[in-house]
Amino acid sequence: MTEPNTIEAAAAEAVTLTSELIRIDTTNTGDPDTLVGERAAAEYVAEKLTDAGYEITYVESGGKNRHNVIVRLEGADRSRGGLLIHGHLDVVPADPSEWSVHPFSGAIQDDYVWGRGAVDMKDMCGMALALARHYKLNNVVPPRDLVFAFVADEEAGGKYGAQWLVENRPELFEGVTEAISEVGGFSITLKDDVRAYLIETAEKGIRWMKLRVRGTAGHGSMIHRDNAVTKLSEAVAKLGNHRFPLVLTDSVKEFLAGVTEITGWDFPEDDLEGSVAKLGNISRMIGATLRDTANPTMLTAGYKSNVIPSVAEAAVDCRILPGRLEAFDRELDELLGPDIEKEWMELPPVETTFDGALVDAMTAAVLAEDPGAKTLPYMLSGGTDAKSFQDLGIRNFGFAPLKLPADLDFSALFHGVDERVPVEALKFGTRVLDRFLRTS
Repeated sequence: MTEPNTIEAAAAEAVTLTSELIRIDTTNTGDPDTLVGERAAAEYVAEKLTDAGYEITYVESGGKNRHNVIVRLEGADRSRGGLLIHGHLDVVPADPSEWSVHPFSGAIQDDYVWGRGAVDMKDMCGMALALARHYKLNNVVPPRDLVFAFVADEEAGGKYGAQWLVENRPELFEGVTEAISEVGGFSITLKDDVRAYLIETAEKGIRWMKLRVRGTAGHGSMIHRDNAVTKLSEAVAKLGNHRFPLVLTDSVKEFLAGVTEITGWDFPEDDLEGSVAKLGNISRMIGATLRDTANPTMLTAGYKSNVIPSVAEAAVDCRILPGRLEAFDRELDELLGPDIEKEWMELPPVETTFDGALVDAMTAAVLAEDPGAKTLPYMLSGGTDAKSFQDLGIRNFGFAPLKLPADLDFSALFHGVDERVPVEALKFGTRVLDRFLRTS
C-alpha cells in the first residue's frame, strides 16, 4: 500500500486526476457557441487547488465558458526568477464512432489512460496538479517561485487563454523568467535500447490562412471562363503540391548531431529526408521541421449544385521555420499570383538554446529515474502557448516527461484516434517533474 504524503502517492493521484480531467469534455472547435466543458474543467482544477490550501486566481477571459486558473507557490529565494508550469484544459474534437473506447471516458485499462487529451495535454495538467497539491499539503518550499497556470483555448490559438492573460493580466506572471509545458521530455528508443528524451527548445511559426478567389456568378449550365471554384482549386492544388526548400535550423542540427552520437547514423544533407526516416515513428514530426509546410485543410464555395458562386475560399495550415517568414511570403506570392486574396491569423515561432542551469536540472531529473538515458533538444512542428508567454520575455521549453514503450507511435496520438498515455509513464513523469521542480 502506498504511503500517503509521498511522491508515489502524488504519482498515483496524477493518474486519477488525468482520468477525471479527460471525463470532462472540453472540446474546442474554435467556435465560441459550441464550447462545452472548459469552464467545468477550470472549476474542477480550482476546487482541487483550493482544497489543498491555495488562494487561487480564477480568470474569466472571454464569455461564460472561458476560464483560467493560476496559483503561485512561493519559493525559498524570491529574488530568483520564477518558473511557470502551464497547461491547457481544452482539447480538439473526437468522433466516438472511430474510437475503441469512448474519447471522454478517461478509461484506465490495459495499462493506459484513454481519451481525448491523454497526451494533449491533460496528462501534463494531471501531473502538474498532483504536484501542486502535494507541495502545498506537505509544506514543500521550492527553490524559487512556481506559478501553475491551467488555461483555456490553446487549440484555437490561445486568444481566450494564454494570449488573453499575457495581454490583460501580465502581473500574474511577474518575475517569471522560464517556463515548461507540453510536447517535450518524452522518450524515443534508439539503437540498443538507448532512450533519448526530447526536450522542446523550438517551435515552427503558425499561420492559419484563408485564401479567397472571386469570379462571375451564373447558371451552372452555361459556359464560364471566370469560375471562382476552378481558379481556387488550381491555386490550392499548386500550393498543396509545392515543396518548400530544405532548411537546417540550429535546433534540428543539434538534434541530429545528438542522434548521430548515440547511434552512429549519418544524416547527409543530400539525402536528409531519407536518412531521417531511420528514426521510425518520430520521423514524421522531425521531418516536418526540415522545411516550411502549407497544407490545405478546408474548402468552402457555393450553395446549390447548379449555381456557380462568385466567391470560393480555402483554409490552409501553414507552419514556418524560425527566420523564414519573409522568404515564405515571397514564395507564396510567386506561387499564387496577385488574384488570390489572403488573410490570416499568425503566431510566431519559438526558439531558445539547449543550455543553462534549467536544462541541466531537466537532464539530471531524467537520468535519476532512467540512468543511461540521453536528453536531446528538438523543434516541434506544431505550436503551444509558449508563443504567447514568450511575449513576457519568458524562456520556454517543452518538458512533460514520459518514459514510453519503444513500439508506441507517440506522435500519431496527438489529435489522433485512440489517444492514450501509459499509466507507468504518468507516474514516471510525476517523479521526474518532482525532482526537477525541487532542484531548478
